[in-house]
Amino acid sequence: MYNKVIMVGHLTRDIEMRFTQGGLAIANTAIATSRKFKSQSGEQKEEVCFVDITFFARSAEIANQYLRKGSKILVEGRLNFEQWNDQNGAKRSKHTIVVESMQMLDSKNAPVENSDAKYKEPKEPNPFNDEDAEAFDLF
Repeated sequence: MYNKVIMVGHLTRDIEMRFTQGGLAIANTAIATSRKFKSQSGEQKEEVCFVDITFFARSAEIANQYLRKGSKILVEGRLNFEQWNDQNGAKRSKHTIVVESMQMLDSKNAPVENSDAKYKEPKEPNPFNDEDAEAFDLF
């Protein structure tokens, strides 16, 4: 089966970074995207979609360094279905995107905190699939 998602949007919150006991970086945030359309009555409408996204390894570190709430990005990854029980024991679920590659779409002149140099991610093996990870085109 083929599981591929491509989304362009703005981050809805700052990156939340953590590390596993083995030292693997994991970064979580969410992306918002929208579409405009006309209803049957001819009224202009807008539909917004919010999706949680997760970065792993070096891409998590890069996201944490360069991205913030409001950053415009393109992400490519796979759709993941998460299930859990909440505090009351009720079953909960949601779809998320596991990011395999990203491209920052903000203007080069936009101020970015903690960016003192231009950075291009080298190609390195992706620990989550057999293919080589695509290089990040950050600037």
